[in-house]
Amino acid sequence: MKEKFISDIQSGYYFKGKDFIIGAGVYDNEIISDAKIKIPLSTINRHGLISGATGTGKTKSLQVFAECLSDNGVPVLMMDIKGDLSGIAKPGEVNNHITTRHEAIDLEFKPSGFPVELLSLTGKEGVKLRATVSEFGPIVLSKMLNLNDTQSSILSVIFQYADKNGLPLLDLKDLKRLLRFITEEGKEEIQKEYGRLSSASIGTIMRKVIGLEQEGAEQFFGEPSFDIKDLLHKNDEGKGQISVLRVNDIQDKPKLYSSFMLSLLAEIFSTFPEKGDSDKPRLVMFIDEAHLLFKEAGDELLEQIDTVIKLIRSKGVGIYFCTQSPTDIPESVLSQLGLRIQHALRAVTAKDRKAIRSAAENFPLTEYYETDKILTSLGVGQALITVLNEKGIPTPLVVTHLRAPASRMNVLKQNEIEDLLNKSDLVDKYNETVDRESAYELLEKKLFTEEKQIEESKGINKPQKPLTDESVWEELSKNTMVRQMGRTLIRELSRGLLGAVSGKKTSSGRKGNSIFDLF
Repeated sequence: MKEKFISDIQSGYYFKGKDFIIGAGVYDNEIISDAKIKIPLSTINRHGLISGATGTGKTKSLQVFAECLSDNGVPVLMMDIKGDLSGIAKPGEVNNHITTRHEAIDLEFKPSGFPVELLSLTGKEGVKLRATVSEFGPIVLSKMLNLNDTQSSILSVIFQYADKNGLPLLDLKDLKRLLRFITEEGKEEIQKEYGRLSSASIGTIMRKVIGLEQEGAEQFFGEPSFDIKDLLHKNDEGKGQISVLRVNDIQDKPKLYSSFMLSLLAEIFSTFPEKGDSDKPRLVMFIDEAHLLFKEAGDELLEQIDTVIKLIRSKGVGIYFCTQSPTDIPESVLSQLGLRIQHALRAVTAKDRKAIRSAAENFPLTEYYETDKILTSLGVGQALITVLNEKGIPTPLVVTHLRAPASRMNVLKQNEIEDLLNKSDLVDKYNETVDRESAYELLEKKLFTEEKQIEESKGINKPQKPLTDESVWEELSKNTMVRQMGRTLIRELSRGLLGAVSGKKTSSGRKGNSIFDLF
């Protein structure tokens, strides 16, 4: 039986293209070094799941996976919720435990650090990621603010008005000023063109925007907005850059986190060209503590995420969710995840036992293990693994003794973080806020011009040519629109994507019947 196991694993995990070793198979509690478990690079864009109870080693599996990708020239983006992934920048240390593990696998251990760029949504100890309010668009922003249908439609009207009149919505200050404008000095103009908008609904939107601002979101909205091409760098040795997004300071803000992720995925989809079948992915994203992404997502937002996940692999992008239990992932998304690395689960309650049975049923059948029982008895650093082969067929399910990370399995020290940031070209590129003329300044200037015109007309008998709204907007917005960043215009497509997913109009009035209208 042991010989058959080795034969099945060797044939099932044989790939013609590039691959990397992640561990060795375990049969009857014996680590079989001849049964190497490999992952083919060509199917990594089929997405996957890394799950397991706390302390079972799933974060270290994520770390190993990211290292292997970097070694093969594939850039990686990792969400670091707990703050323990930054150590991937420094070489690990050899100890008896690691030596014993790698001898059992029959794999040489080479301590190594990897090219790392630290990112942050708040600008704290990392390259500051920003996006403008316009780039987020009314659909994602409505979900972020938890608006009802009426309030969402009003927000879409506001975005459409801003687009039509050349009012860039860059930060929350711009959005708040425009909300005030349409209820005060611009009320008649808005009503003439769009009909009466409920002041109560506008007031609700304003309060929710202020609430979002108080959660710290004002640090995220603005310019310069992040160019996703900066995720695709390689170092001089050809190793893929590992971008570590440190989000440990927004754990209590799941809406900001999930909205940012959806916006990022939509932008990647709308920006990256079609890649088709290739020997390796263009980018791989690891979303740690993935339950935060789905925690407060309604049916419509889940549908949008589901659709983006389905289609983004055509851009050469792989998405990997890391969480404690597979039940944290909606079934519609779970069904699309081809690679599974399942660490031990804990059966404490009846609900836990039911979840374990459900997880076992989602794995390929195997004659070598009782899957539901093995799920509760896996050791630390062991996992049940199945991947997709080059034909898209699941490989045999196998208990795997995983290799250890080559990098540090701990956080960076403060001086190491500072040294990393001092060497970063992206820190200089993104960490200085740009506050150019936008909706707030343009509306203030419009109001000032109209008041000055009224005052001058009262003291002059000779009639003067009135300065119409149209001429004011044309004059005030001309230079601003010329200076609009090309990237911002491209990222408008993200709003078109989300509008197409939902079948609703974007703030620019575009409407898609389905996601496939984009092709």
